[in-house]
Formats: sequence, structure tokens, C-alpha cells
Amino acid sequence: DATADLAFGLMLAVARRIVEGDKLTRSGVFPGSQSNHLAGAAVSGKTLGIVGFGRIGQAMARRARGFDMTVLYSDPHALPAEDEQKLGVRLVSFEELLGQSDFISLHPALNEETRHMMGARQFALMKRTAFLINTSRGPIIDEKALVQALTEGRLAGAGLDVYEHEPKIERALLTMNNVVLTPHLGSAVMELRERMAHVVVDNIAAIIEDRMPPNCINPAVFAPGA
Repeated sequence: DATADLAFGLMLAVARRIVEGDKLTRSGVFPGSQSNHLAGAAVSGKTLGIVGFGRIGQAMARRARGFDMTVLYSDPHALPAEDEQKLGVRLVSFEELLGQSDFISLHPALNEETRHMMGARQFALMKRTAFLINTSRGPIIDEKALVQALTEGRLAGAGLDVYEHEPKIERALLTMNNVVLTPHLGSAVMELRERMAHVVVDNIAAIIEDRMPPNCINPAVFAPGA
């Protein structure tokens, strides 16, 4: 849930130009509510495309329902029809999602198939008014291609929490007002960090007591005679 919260926050921030507005207000400039100076893009009622529909992708879909968004998803594994109906989502091809979405939020696992799955060809399929959000893994996006697409006006903006070569970031991204950047904050909420600490303690205690750790990923090492 923490990562989905951040992804949705990035979407709102870049669409409504919140970071730009904050900087402007702190500088002493106040154009007022009737000005079009920082007019952004609406989020409510738009189409959200979710790439990778696991736990975080589904959490993102639940948040989108509160904004009356149409939600499309792309994933190698389709949800049962009953679950799709409950979440109010529709499975489409990756290419169809790129072409129809006003916002695209990335949530796939990083592997050889998903590395650079967002590159020049994919950006060319997106709406020029679309925004890209990434809280998954940096190398899913070809950052140089993203910079070029943003520079040429082929995307409206991006919200990024992860980077291809983090902590290094493409320098051009640092200068773009239509890009909101955060330093890999996906799980950075105190409640989640406390739960993560408890998981570590529970696993250490199990090993000390010669029990199977509750989160063991290689249980064979605890088999008799191992």
C-alpha cells in the first residue's frame, strides 16, 4: 500500500503541478486561483493504465476508483473475471494500454523481458498528453529515451521514484519542470518500516531456536541432514 500511495501521489503532483506551485509560492509569487499560469491536467475521470498487476498494481487500481478513473491493466496473467469486476478493471494488450491511457503506472518485476520495456517505440505509442509514473524498478525505463520524449513534447510529464542507474539520474531530468522526482521512497513510511523490522527479528529468532524462518526462500537448507 505504501508504494501505491506514493505512485498515486506522484501522479497527482505531476498532473496538478504541485511541486512547481510550491516553489512559486515560496518565491513570493502568487498568481491566484483565476490565473492559468500553472494550469495542469485533471486526474478524475481519466484513464489509468497499470503495467504489472500484482499486489501493488491492484492497490493502485483501488485508489483510482475513488477518482472515478477508467482502469486498464496489462499483465501476463489475467485476473479471474470476478476479481476484475470487483476492482473495476479491464485486461488489454500492452500496446493498447499505451495508446489509450492518460496516465501509465509501472509495477512489473524487473527481468530481462521488462528491462527497457519503456523505450522510444513505446513512448511513440503514448498520447502526447499522457504522464508516466514509475515506482517499480528504474531499468524498466530507458532513461535516455524518456529524456528525448519529454524534450520533444511527446509526453506531458513523468513522476519517478526509481532510476536506471540510481543514485545517478539523467541530468536533463533534474532540470525539467514537468518531472517530479523522489529518492526511492516507495516503502518509506514508519508503519511499514516497523513491520519490516519485526519480520527481521522474527526470522532471526526462528534460526536461533532452530525453527524454520517464517520468510525462508530456500527451505531446503533446513531439511534433515542439510
